Amino acid sequence: MTDKRLVMTTAGSEEEARRIANTLVEKKLAACVSIVARMESVYTWKGNTQESQELLVLIKTTAAAFERVRDAIKQMHSYEVPEVLSFAIDDGNAEYLDWIGTSVQ
Repeated sequence: MTDKRLVMTTAGSEEEARRIANTLVEKKLAACVSIVARMESVYTWKGNTQESQELLVLIKTTAAAFERVRDAIKQMHSYEVPEVLSFAIDDGNAEYLDWIGTSVQ
């Protein structure tokens, strides 16, 4: 088990995904943010089934920075209730994990 985290969110537009990514990296809350091309999401919102195109945003950070990452996403996001999920990284390339740790403050 490491103290590194993969945080996942979605964005409704490329502009929003890039704004979130750039802000998190510039503020040293994330070592890297990957934006995955459009995907289709089907979900229930306020009692209705919805379909929309979104972008997947994958954020590499640390456990210590997670709350600040979550709060920054909530502040910048256009969604009323943005998805912000944190996954523990159990193991990985040691040099990459070290780089995450040195890149995030």
